[in-house]
Amino acid sequence: MRRPLRAIAAAGLLAAGSIVAVALGGTASADTQICEQYGSTVIQNRYVVQNNRWGTTAQQCINVTSTGFEITTQNGSSPTNGAPTAYPSVFLGCHYTNCSPGTNLPIQVSQISSATSSISYRYVSGATYNASYDIWLDPSPKRDGVNQMEIMIWLNRQGSIQPIGSPVGTTTLAGRTWEVWRGSNGSNNVISYVAPSPISSLSFSVLDFINDVRNRGAITNSWYLTSIQAGFEPWQGGVGLAVTNFSAAVNGGGNPTTPPPTTPPPTTAPPTTPPPGGSGCAVKYTPNAWNNGFTADVQITNTGSSTINGWTLAYSLPAGQQITSSWNATVNQSGSAVTARNVSWNGTLAPGGTASFGYQGTLSGAYSSPSSFTLNGVTCARS
Repeated sequence: MRRPLRAIAAAGLLAAGSIVAVALGGTASADTQICEQYGSTVIQNRYVVQNNRWGTTAQQCINVTSTGFEITTQNGSSPTNGAPTAYPSVFLGCHYTNCSPGTNLPIQVSQISSATSSISYRYVSGATYNASYDIWLDPSPKRDGVNQMEIMIWLNRQGSIQPIGSPVGTTTLAGRTWEVWRGSNGSNNVISYVAPSPISSLSFSVLDFINDVRNRGAITNSWYLTSIQAGFEPWQGGVGLAVTNFSAAVNGGGNPTTPPPTTPPPTTAPPTTPPPGGSGCAVKYTPNAWNNGFTADVQITNTGSSTINGWTLAYSLPAGQQITSSWNATVNQSGSAVTARNVSWNGTLAPGGTASFGYQGTLSGAYSSPSSFTLNGVTCARS
């Protein structure tokens, strides 16, 4: 991924706020052709298909079908060390004030109960391109302009192109292994998941990727999902590339994020009750480390028989680890000693109940995880 602003011409002659898809143009039937630079239309009365030629002045045309689109003309060409020529795509949600009919996006991540999608591509040989599925998020329910976080899923990469930033490791999502890249294009942050070999179709949970990005400290549950998109970024050639089928559904009914208190927090820690009877807690610590940084997701479980009202988790980080940001807990570090205290909405743990928090940090040297934890002074089991 190399585009600095998806809907802004490479020459930078137009302001972001003025770049809007030309018109929805009604509902597309088979063989509807779009050659307008930012032309778009609606399919299934649910999704928007956009031409979105932003990186070249050469003509690009797409043929829109009832389930997707095909690139029929691609006269542009860009060097592989620069931005692509375009991002023809189909999307659900809002992109530069162009919103798909009846969409419930933007929606706060904490309110999403499920987000699923299915995509099928047709590829060609002899072209330089990626097949990219984009997930856009922002701290506000933004319907125009650039969002602050872009998740890219590269299902196919052809030619000497690479995502924004640098590789930070691998992960397994949607039943597959992905190489993870992280960086910024100067306008928004980007985390990319690159398939080691071409994937022509995929059905998956969009939330799996959103949660992985959250666990890396790039967003929080208070952020908003604004759109999900599937298409191609061609650098050279690309006639015949097609999205043959696209579907997506985002459902609400999750757990809304409790807003922070409007009054200043107390200067002393809130009272806590110890976990009952012996080892009344268990901790699951899930790290993700790369060459100079790491994130950790921490889950606390009350294994005792009484409710815990307010908790403080204490432990030591190995040498070379320094916490830089956290979410869902107040986390403080002094030397190697770490204390994590509940926030207003997750301080009560009924028997069998859990609370989760996470943080991001810098890393110097080899990574290792903490060896032991205490909750309100009682040693916890590892889970």
